[in-house]
Amino acid sequence: MKQILDLKGKVIVEEVPAPSVEAGRILVQTAFSCISAGTELSGLRSSATPIWRKALDKPQHVSKVLQIARQQGLRAASAAVESKVGTPKALGYSLSGVVVDVGEGVSGFKVGDRVACAGAQCANHAEFVSVPVNLAVHIPSEVRSEEAASVALGSIALQGVRRLEPTLGETFLVIGLGVLGQMTAQLLKANGCRVLGIDLEEARTALAINLGMDRKINAEEDLVKAAQQATNGVGVDGVIITASGNAPQIISQAFQACRKKGRVVLVGDVPLNLRREDMYEKELDFRISTSYGPGRYDRQYEEMGIEYPISQVRWTETRNMEMYLDFIGTKRLRIAPLIQGSFPIEKAEEAFSALKSGSTMTSLLSYPQSKYTKEQTIALNVPATKASGKIPHLAIIGAGVFTENVHLPNLRELTGQFTPAYIVCRTGHKAKILADRYGFANAATDWNIPLRDPSVTAVLIGTRHDQHASLALDFLKAGKHVLVEKPLALNEQELVGIEKFYADGGSNKPILLTGFNRRFSPAAIFAQEKLKSRTNPAFIQYTMNAGFLPADHWVHGHEGGGRNIGEACHIYDLFLYLLGNPELVDTKVSSIGAQGTYRQDDNFSVNFEFSGGSVASLLYTAMGNPALPKEELKIFFDSKVLTMSDYKSGIWMPTPTTKQEAKYTSKGHKEELVAFFDGITKSKLPISINEQLKATRMSFEVEKKLSRN
Repeated sequence: MKQILDLKGKVIVEEVPAPSVEAGRILVQTAFSCISAGTELSGLRSSATPIWRKALDKPQHVSKVLQIARQQGLRAASAAVESKVGTPKALGYSLSGVVVDVGEGVSGFKVGDRVACAGAQCANHAEFVSVPVNLAVHIPSEVRSEEAASVALGSIALQGVRRLEPTLGETFLVIGLGVLGQMTAQLLKANGCRVLGIDLEEARTALAINLGMDRKINAEEDLVKAAQQATNGVGVDGVIITASGNAPQIISQAFQACRKKGRVVLVGDVPLNLRREDMYEKELDFRISTSYGPGRYDRQYEEMGIEYPISQVRWTETRNMEMYLDFIGTKRLRIAPLIQGSFPIEKAEEAFSALKSGSTMTSLLSYPQSKYTKEQTIALNVPATKASGKIPHLAIIGAGVFTENVHLPNLRELTGQFTPAYIVCRTGHKAKILADRYGFANAATDWNIPLRDPSVTAVLIGTRHDQHASLALDFLKAGKHVLVEKPLALNEQELVGIEKFYADGGSNKPILLTGFNRRFSPAAIFAQEKLKSRTNPAFIQYTMNAGFLPADHWVHGHEGGGRNIGEACHIYDLFLYLLGNPELVDTKVSSIGAQGTYRQDDNFSVNFEFSGGSVASLLYTAMGNPALPKEELKIFFDSKVLTMSDYKSGIWMPTPTTKQEAKYTSKGHKEELVAFFDGITKSKLPISINEQLKATRMSFEVEKKLSRN
């Protein structure tokens, strides 16, 4: 399918894989998408800004890159910059279309329904889009698809008016009469209010008057004096700012134009030069309007489809979208005069140029209505080749930040050890971009395609945690070798499925490797070699200064399984590796309980007792300071001590003391990939199935005790 992307400020039309339908989502064939002159043009200008200029504007980002370079080297820093700056971005967040497929668990939508969709994360300028149910609404029969395509813009305007809390007969000033300002003025009129408006362009104020606005204020007039004159010296009841620009006086003038106890709502993008003297004496209210309304930027609402009860939240973003379309259908809102031009998707660059020139306020892109087939879920860059010998043909399933910044750059250096076959991502444009960048033959959005492809012999699974076990088992049953990022599973039921696969009879089972990369690090290998010669039990102490994650982060939810199962499992496997895979005798867990913004399962300590008498402890905390090392290891045995800090520096203390310092942090990520490919060619598991299951079950046991605490 075709999709519009932003490549360093330039609009391009790219051929990418179409999305597949997912649970809780609908697949929509786009009829029209609406270009936002404000948000999208601003994004294009930002993308076109040279990297040195961005560095001057946001020095904190430079410091992050320098930190990566110091810890992981220039290659890692370059990969991080490339993924941020060099990757084209999807454009668009408002469209109309027809439902062509419905995901599992979706009710209220069926194939053939006309819908309007919003959201920069899904409602892009593309022929097909996958949209969560709370970001889609039905289009009333009396509303044309061209008008409904503006649903996101209309919801933004409607939410701004709601934040203003207008009452019948009040007078309001709208600053900025672009498309949002035009909609806002009409909505205020429909609410029984008197509306004044100002814009730098005479044509826009004239259009607003034609659409029902009561009085225009010319750009050369004194805004405050004009507002006073229009209200018999009282001042307006409120101001809504829908303008965008760098004029520093806009906020101040808005306050000065208000009566006492008035209110100012900011919808647009202007400098926040707040002065106490403008607000204090009149006791004014200043409010921000966040996009389409309550639910916006809430993952549970938008991505998981959890609705807010109407008794508690009358107007959500979904209800705002529905009401906006109702206003159009009942002729209380005139949208057609605001849409100035429709361009086929092939002429997207021309459409954006018209907006940049100021000749139009908003434009539509139109899309061909070809018949939908599920074969559109993949685009081939080069013909797939057949597997030869034992060199694995690799598919990447899920290319999030970690896979993009760590695994893919490492794979680029392992040429000859595998054949790059597929990259599969939820979003087609990202799959295509990464496939092109790293030389993979195919880009896809459906993991079933490499599953069914006999040429694919190995997969690297980097999806979110809740998909790891099921995907790993599906690919193992298909006879493909699997490297699955940790954790291997989130619960016992998932783990038992994998255990049974290997317990059942049959030879030549494919290799499974969980991404326990720490054991492959040079530091861990050095430590294990020293521990082999011990004559007494060892005591291991590990500290993980993990850093804070907000409570609504996906790792804490059902997709992540929590930080113990999702991350600490790394260290449980490391304990088994260092001690030679002993049996677990006892597990003791302590936690400090929830503390303000910190969760109980963010701050805990674990003590493991193993057969042979060795003890290993983990202190895991989100309350530390990032200036300190993230991971520290101390091992005590036979009057000897070994310490390690962030897999970079260490001290070995027999006699005499030996200090080791690596140039960069090395946690074993690249070595893990080498071990995986070597394991395939030599038919040998890099980590025994027993150890992988045992480390995962250790995390389950810790989780049980954390829950009891």
